[in-house]
Amino acid sequence: MAKVKAHGWSPEELAYQLPHLTLGQIHSALAYYWDHGAEVDRDLEHRAEDVDALRRAAGEHPLVAKLRARGQI
Repeated sequence: MAKVKAHGWSPEELAYQLPHLTLGQIHSALAYYWDHGAEVDRDLEHRAEDVDALRRAAGEHPLVAKLRARGQI
């Protein structure tokens, strides 16, 4: 039985956790990943880097800054 990166779930567990997907769709997605895993991993890494850059650019939320200044967080 194949294991997936996301939580180490089997296709059957993925089907249980994602009931809107059929088991066939899950196996198709896993087959695509096994054939293109490096490319998919690079894309996910770039997306995570983009999100991190956007978070840094946005700065701290004013409420968080206020709570931090009060020593509440």
